[in-house]
Amino acid sequence: MRSSLSHACGAVATVGFVLLSGGVAAAHVTADAPGAQQGSYSVVTFRVPTESDTASTTALTVTLPNVRSARTEPMPGWTARVERNDKSEAVAVTWTADPGAPGVGPGQFQRFAVSLGPLPATETVSFPAKQTYSDGKVVDWNQPVGPDGAEPEHPAPTVTLAAGGDHHGDGHRVDTGATADDDTDDTARWLGGIGLALGVLAVGLGLGLGSLIRRRS
Repeated sequence: MRSSLSHACGAVATVGFVLLSGGVAAAHVTADAPGAQQGSYSVVTFRVPTESDTASTTALTVTLPNVRSARTEPMPGWTARVERNDKSEAVAVTWTADPGAPGVGPGQFQRFAVSLGPLPATETVSFPAKQTYSDGKVVDWNQPVGPDGAEPEHPAPTVTLAAGGDHHGDGHRVDTGATADDDTDDTARWLGGIGLALGVLAVGLGLGLGSLIRRRS
């Protein structure tokens, strides 16, 4: 009985250690962009956990590739700033906790979203990030995955891109694929149909009036 209980406790401890280890390993700044395509616009969401037990995350800076558009989502308690580096053609987005705001406390995480595009024509795109804590500590999440696929200590947030792209972004239609000629043709057909209907109506009225006049005469 004691032996079975000891084995059970050992198994629970092992599972707990594995789960805790996995939680620590997964506590990285990550990026997510479902359905993102090469050459298209997309919303990229950065998940930022606070790994410190005593300090809060008070700022996050993410470096974007050379994109034409970068727009942040309003967040209560945070101020966002978008800057472009003319030399490197990279775009940096910085979120800073407002004075008096708590930031992202220990044991918590926060999502930061940015709409950007067009995305580069590559299979993956990385977004080097810099996480700043209230105690002054700065953590750079900018390391690439090793040649053997091993994850580094501070990997850069990375998104996998699908091939192609329809150049849609921000929830609005950027390129509808329709031309002015198409619109003109549609309008001409519409007006032609109205004209035909009016002509038929006029003929019907003319016949009716003619018949009425003949009957009176």
